[in-house]
Amino acid sequence: MGEEREATRTEYKLEMDSELRFEIENKNEKVTVTLMNGHAELFGTELVMRKPYEFGVGAKVAIFTYHGCTIELRGKPDVAYVARETPMVQYLNSNSALEHLRAKAEQDDTQGPVVMIVGPMDVGKTTLCRIFLNYAVRLGRRPIYVDLDVGQGGIAIPGTIGALLVERPAPVAEGFSQQAPLVYHFGHTSPSGNDVFYGVLISKLAETTLERLEANKKAKYSGMIINTCGWVKGGGYRHILHAIKAFEVNAVFVLDQERLYNELLRDVERAVQIVFLPKSGGVVERTKSQRAEARDNRVREYFYGSKMPLYPHSFDVKFSDVKIFKVGSPALPDSCLPLGMKREDNYTKLVAVQPGPQLLHHILAVSFAESTDDNVIQSNVAGFICVTNVSMEKEVLTILSPQPRPLPQTILLVSDFQFMDSH
Repeated sequence: MGEEREATRTEYKLEMDSELRFEIENKNEKVTVTLMNGHAELFGTELVMRKPYEFGVGAKVAIFTYHGCTIELRGKPDVAYVARETPMVQYLNSNSALEHLRAKAEQDDTQGPVVMIVGPMDVGKTTLCRIFLNYAVRLGRRPIYVDLDVGQGGIAIPGTIGALLVERPAPVAEGFSQQAPLVYHFGHTSPSGNDVFYGVLISKLAETTLERLEANKKAKYSGMIINTCGWVKGGGYRHILHAIKAFEVNAVFVLDQERLYNELLRDVERAVQIVFLPKSGGVVERTKSQRAEARDNRVREYFYGSKMPLYPHSFDVKFSDVKIFKVGSPALPDSCLPLGMKREDNYTKLVAVQPGPQLLHHILAVSFAESTDDNVIQSNVAGFICVTNVSMEKEVLTILSPQPRPLPQTILLVSDFQFMDSH
């Protein structure tokens, strides 16, 4: 047994400006990484010498060193290799330019850089956001992270957009601290699920985050880093242009697509800098089923935690105690619309949902709106629950909730995706 365990231990010596990349696809495999000497970082977070870091299924890791280091890897990843060609130096140079703008903003008491990362699916947009955010907080900044990617749900869960003030680097094997995020319910995993509603939410989130920047001096100088969806053609491209205007973006980093870069150069005001950056060679394209699994894991993490286990609550809620809605009603032909109503209004209309078996396993957002007189569709949410059972006899929903009863508010919004609780 001792020999077998020893065989899974590999030491990698990395030279200056190189990175160790590995992936884990096997559900039963765990890989532990330890920095033995030198300096290294994971997506902008420094590794502590001799501290073991554990990674599980789905991990796609790139550990970079500027000066050289030795890394011990225990376990059997599906792929592991040292890459000498890496765009990290270009990413660092881009970050230095952003830091220069932040220092100038502080000097002149103006707003720091608002940066958007765009590109097709699976080019490393979220990773680049994480690198920029980690570098910023290591320099004492407090940037706002905005995530418009409803398919991934980097701040809350899939089907939402949100913003988060980042005050410390993300732990090596996890995401940023999720304290007090601002989250809006969208309810679909692609903007095409309700194009009009997605545009409304972008405008609302932009208005709120720009106000937050003005209210917090440290955040104001630090600026914003905005992550986007991988939908870059047609409606997706229109949303990119809309977000650039709404968030008053100063710089757009385009990852790995020259066509998108040239279209933005043509269509965006000259005052906005458009910068082309290569993607990392370690970025891997995911299949549809891998995306669905990643979404499922994100929701499971929300209820049960990742490293530190959380213990969600299960309790019954009477049908009469809650009001359930979905946003957007089926499209009607223009001839059937009430006088003065525009087709767009249909997509942002609150439609009442009768509690019933159709809600089983669906995720519901708990809105902060106190009544339907409030602007429910533009109200941020307190959190999420999952319907685990429906009793028509007793007229109760059994729900999985991160906090004990009662629910903070009674207006619930239905998502179009489901989560099967296997615990």
